[in-house]
Amino acid sequence: MALHNEIGHLGEEATCEYLKKKGYKIVERNWRLGNIEIDVIAENKQNIVFVEVKTRTTTYANATPEEYVDEHKRRFMTIAGNAYVKHNNISKNLRFDICGILWNKQTNQADEIHYYEDAFTPRLYSVNARSFSGEWKWHRR
Repeated sequence: MALHNEIGHLGEEATCEYLKKKGYKIVERNWRLGNIEIDVIAENKQNIVFVEVKTRTTTYANATPEEYVDEHKRRFMTIAGNAYVKHNNISKNLRFDICGILWNKQTNQADEIHYYEDAFTPRLYSVNARSFSGEWKWHRR
């Protein structure tokens, strides 16, 4: 496994531990819809939470890891989250969170964990019924 993949996996593990300590149940890891992936899906009594995890070993140009979750990634998270909810017939509140982790390679631990609940509000998109046959399209509501 490439080093950046290992670092990403360690960041996802740290995020799952963080969520478990806060009382969340981890439902899925690395859930995919076509070429879109949601790193962590967790739930509690009220919410289903879709988490994008960004793990870095350094800050590039003083940008924190979570700053790399751009509009493009948020849009794809929204599409995948919407499909997940429809496919699994979930009626809980949806939330999109971002976790930025600064990983220390020497200690093999997270130096910093920045967790942002309700990090963004998705635009109103929906996935049509043919999404699960491999032909996925989305429509603005």
